[in-house]
Amino acid sequence: MEPLPKGVELVATPAADVEFLLLGAEFSGDVPTLFKQLPGLKVVQTFSAGVDRLLPLIPTGVVLCSAVGVHDVAVSEWVVAVILAMNRRLPEFLEVQRHSEWKRDLAEPTDFFDHPLEDLEGKKVLVVGHGSIGRAVALRLAPFGVRVVGIAQHARDGVEPVDALPRLLPEADIVVDLLPSTPETEKFVNSAFLAQMKSGALFVNAGRGKTVDTDALIKSLRAGHIRAALDVTDPEPLPAGHPLWQAPNVLITPHVAGTVNRWEARAYRFGGEQIRRYAAGQPLLGIRNGNMPVAPGLGD
Repeated sequence: MEPLPKGVELVATPAADVEFLLLGAEFSGDVPTLFKQLPGLKVVQTFSAGVDRLLPLIPTGVVLCSAVGVHDVAVSEWVVAVILAMNRRLPEFLEVQRHSEWKRDLAEPTDFFDHPLEDLEGKKVLVVGHGSIGRAVALRLAPFGVRVVGIAQHARDGVEPVDALPRLLPEADIVVDLLPSTPETEKFVNSAFLAQMKSGALFVNAGRGKTVDTDALIKSLRAGHIRAALDVTDPEPLPAGHPLWQAPNVLITPHVAGTVNRWEARAYRFGGEQIRRYAAGQPLLGIRNGNMPVAPGLGD
């Protein structure tokens, strides 16, 4: 990591003159109380890609930045991993392994809820909420011969606007949800959205659980219309006995897509870069509210 600029001091405890907070796990307990102990605070750099839980807590005039790029590698790898696992029906093969069964007939589906083993060549993947993680997903899927189409609020090269969904959903073999949690995205994936998906398509959620209508998802899974791989759910944590646990054709992991052994090193590296930008008066990355503050006396 590059050294920090002259005049920047790192501290591990709250102080009145702290301007820039790296909100790592050690400070994530009582966040409102922490903010009260930092009256000079100007920037909060979270280590998370999602900021929905923090936004309502940020004091007026304080800028909140997400961890842009920090989780791209881990989350995109999880997305590719579950796509491959579901297309090759690995969860079912693991289940029959536990019973010491040699069941090659799983490769030859015969009943309503079964789907054939499939490769990825020529498949169409729709990424809803196409940002830096979406680009990382597209990069990792490219060697498989997959066509990736992004959906975002604003159209750009290779990315379609939201109003293109009715046209694109029926064509997609796999739909990846990378949406943040906002009032506009709550239950964005609803019964109408799911009904437009191709029969047998795979829905992957590595965004936020609240972007999906859970009841509608369960209904679609039980009908055998789609399959799903979920790292996030609503509610979260998913309580024992919740019907989503027992829904057919679903793989669930407990919000661990970004949790790999090097994520913190990437987060602190990014945090250091943000501090250098702040000290030099350069634009910060990943601002999720307001405008960039000025750091007087630093980087002149």
